[in-house]
Amino acid sequence: MIFVLCAAAFLAGFIDSVAGGGGLIQVPALFICLPSAPIPLLLGINKFSSFCGTSISVLRYSKNVSIPWKLMIPGMIVALLFSFLGARAVSHLPSELIRPFILVLLFGVFLFTLLNKNFGSQEKHKPILKKTRAAVVLGCAIIGFYDGFLGPGTGGFLIFFFVFYLGMNFLKASASAKLINWSTNIAALTYFAAIGMIDYRMAVPMAAANIGGNYLGSHLAIKKGSPFIRFIFLWVVSMILLKLAFDFIFK
Repeated sequence: MIFVLCAAAFLAGFIDSVAGGGGLIQVPALFICLPSAPIPLLLGINKFSSFCGTSISVLRYSKNVSIPWKLMIPGMIVALLFSFLGARAVSHLPSELIRPFILVLLFGVFLFTLLNKNFGSQEKHKPILKKTRAAVVLGCAIIGFYDGFLGPGTGGFLIFFFVFYLGMNFLKASASAKLINWSTNIAALTYFAAIGMIDYRMAVPMAAANIGGNYLGSHLAIKKGSPFIRFIFLWVVSMILLKLAFDFIFK
């Protein structure tokens, strides 16, 4: 069982380091392999594993990709705060209300990226103005809130936002998105650790496997660049679309 979970964690780390969406692999694997475990415990194991792996991706990207830190640090802070607010809002707002809207948005992101083959292939250097900083803070706040509230597609939305609005290529956008994801994961990880909902006997080996996947994925992303990330991005978004559509139709 632990071998299957570690294999899933490795693959999840690989996918997540490139374009996000690792939860599509790791979370179902936990539910299948540990069917009698409490759901908060499974989510806690997932967060511990993915947080450790994402930390490696952040380190790898920060050493090899020019990240606009002056834009990303405020984005990380507001994303962290609004992720917490989003998690608090889950008990007050039914996710069924927002799921169809997210489906339409994700389909638009997928279609736009698919039809515009040069989208994100090269960086477009845009001046960083006050309105640019404000837009990044606002965008990270909205996406951070969504990450805490519902979650699927967060990495894809961040990458698309950074490419579309800031003119980044897919490599820089993926690296920047990892920073925001890393920040929003802190709140959830802290919560699960505080209530004792992390089984470290499972979480530690899965974290080691996730780190390996993140290391390999970020290495390939840096080596192969934007075309490789674009391909993985489209694949991940399509899988998230299918999952959300299935959940919407059959639940």
